[in-house]
Amino acid sequence: MSHSDSLLDRFTHLHAAARLDPNPPRELRERRLHTLDRLLLDNEAAIADAVRRDFGHRSPAETRLLELFPSHEAIRHARRHLARWMRPEARAVSLWFQPARAEVRYQPLGAVGIIVPWNYPVFLAAAPLASALAAGNRVLIKMSEYTPATSALLAGLVARHFADDEVSVVEGDVGVAQEFARLPFDHLLFTGSTPVGRHVMRAAAENLTPVTLELGGKSPAIIGPGSADGASFAHAVERIVIGKCLNAGQTCIAPDYVLLPAGSEQAFIAHARQVLARCYPDIGRSADYSTIVDRRQYDRLVGYLAEARAAGAQVVDLAPGASADAASRRLPPVALLDLPADLRIMREEIFGPLLPLLPYADMDQAIAFVNQRPRPLALYYFDNDRARIARVLDQTVSGGVTVNDTILHIAQDDLPFGGVGPSGMGCYHGFAGFETFSVRKAVFRQSRLSAVGLFKPPYGKLFARLTGLLLR
Repeated sequence: MSHSDSLLDRFTHLHAAARLDPNPPRELRERRLHTLDRLLLDNEAAIADAVRRDFGHRSPAETRLLELFPSHEAIRHARRHLARWMRPEARAVSLWFQPARAEVRYQPLGAVGIIVPWNYPVFLAAAPLASALAAGNRVLIKMSEYTPATSALLAGLVARHFADDEVSVVEGDVGVAQEFARLPFDHLLFTGSTPVGRHVMRAAAENLTPVTLELGGKSPAIIGPGSADGASFAHAVERIVIGKCLNAGQTCIAPDYVLLPAGSEQAFIAHARQVLARCYPDIGRSADYSTIVDRRQYDRLVGYLAEARAAGAQVVDLAPGASADAASRRLPPVALLDLPADLRIMREEIFGPLLPLLPYADMDQAIAFVNQRPRPLALYYFDNDRARIARVLDQTVSGGVTVNDTILHIAQDDLPFGGVGPSGMGCYHGFAGFETFSVRKAVFRQSRLSAVGLFKPPYGKLFARLTGLLLR
């Protein structure tokens, strides 16, 4: 898309349709959700191939597991529960207003905008789209310029399966994205980095457009003292390493760093090497290990490593024998030890297969380390002690938590997904997404038997007696 007026025209067309049909019936919403589901499932191979081409290499199996499967589940969950979600909710009425009735009705906001990142371009388009369609909205989607093959494919598929005033996909560069964020949507959802999220929020503020920001940050994995040896420790290492290596670490909720009991660092490295040898034999050529999406991101990650080495940190290969390859943008996983706190890798979201290992002396120190930093999008805790698990849940704040595993809370459609502060604003998934893209209309139904008429001027003795009863 090259001209701002064409973007504005597409928005205006969609916005007008939303105003003409402000509350589509359940049957139409279900039909749109079904159409989205078939669009994804019937074009699975083409979608996986487009994602592979955008990344240089990403396993089709990984795209099916991490993008198509959760998209399908999100759509199926919405279709299964839509009738209940749309039903008005009865609310309590104060004794003094009886026998009136009160309820909350959910209605579509209207025209919704979704800005999609490059790391999971299918799922992070389809999941919020499912929520917005379930809520009865019309949707304009801006795909990432860093995944041009996937963006073009989805734009074509959507154009063939949906009317252009139902769902429309926008392609284009950062200039188009900036114009997109300035459109007067009824709601705008952005998924991406915290710095860009600030720009999106500023642009949306000009129209008082409400925003949902799904950002990132440094999500910690904590291995509790009760999991510092034996099978529990090995399990923790496996789940952390696998969570980190999905999409080569290019995941907003990937474990960003590990807090582990002091003295267990070498055991972690040994177990991690075993996990990688099993999961990614010959990782330099493995069809199951993704490449970094582009040279800009690859150079950023290599720059982190160079800065860490220059500062005296230990950089440990977790796949010995495999080396970074700039031509293919393959970057094998590494662990980092003895990291100064002022390094970029300790301040910025890593978004790649680099894993700092940070030893702690006790749980007080581990919890304090997390709480002294911006609140993360996700937190992972490994332990079997209920009291310690409860303590971590109570004394840390994060968008979501998975206990004794990583990543999986995002796949639970009945759990809200979102961040806190720099890691995000608002949430979606399941009913939380339906609420996000809906107006919660408060409705009060007065009864013919109401006594409210007694509380009108002139305010005399009866009024004084009645208000005395109210205020006692």
